[in-house]
Amino acid sequence: MNEPRKKNPTFGVGVMIVVVVLVVIGTVLFNALRSKHEYEENAGAQAASAAASAAAPSAASAAQ
Repeated sequence: MNEPRKKNPTFGVGVMIVVVVLVVIGTVLFNALRSKHEYEENAGAQAASAAASAAAPSAASAAQ
């Protein structure tokens, strides 16, 4: 009658490789975006403090 189909082990290995590659790419993108947000927060805080320190002497000289 009908013979059962044999499983192809290379298909399973190929699927596993694709899944691992996608996980690695997702992890790299996640870490890059998280680092970018941390950098922007630090750069924004430094720019705000620099602007505040630059505005402070001019405000003090205007008060005199």
